[in-house]
Amino acid sequence: MSARKNTTARNSKRIHSDLKKVDAYVLTQADYDEIPELTEEWFKRATMHIGGVPVPRGRPKAAAPKSAVSLRLDPDVIAHFRRGGRGWQSRINAALRKAAKLPADKQKKA
Repeated sequence: MSARKNTTARNSKRIHSDLKKVDAYVLTQADYDEIPELTEEWFKRATMHIGGVPVPRGRPKAAAPKSAVSLRLDPDVIAHFRRGGRGWQSRINAALRKAAKLPADKQKKA
């Protein structure tokens, strides 16, 4: 038991705190009033953890992710697809699938 007292004494010196005083402190209603209320907004901004590991936000990982490739295309081909705005790479993918006579990609758009 004396070994435990020595360890506690060493730790309290190391953290520059009186642990006996901390242990003896009794929480009052004023202490609880300092704790913020857990609102819906708080939960929306909170980071969810499963098994102690933070769960990433955002778009979920695709079951069959696409491969990044380096492909050389003529400038006018790229310009044609880019003129259509966002999703130009997906349109190139669809055109290549059609040319290769592969089934259309059936991914649902959000």
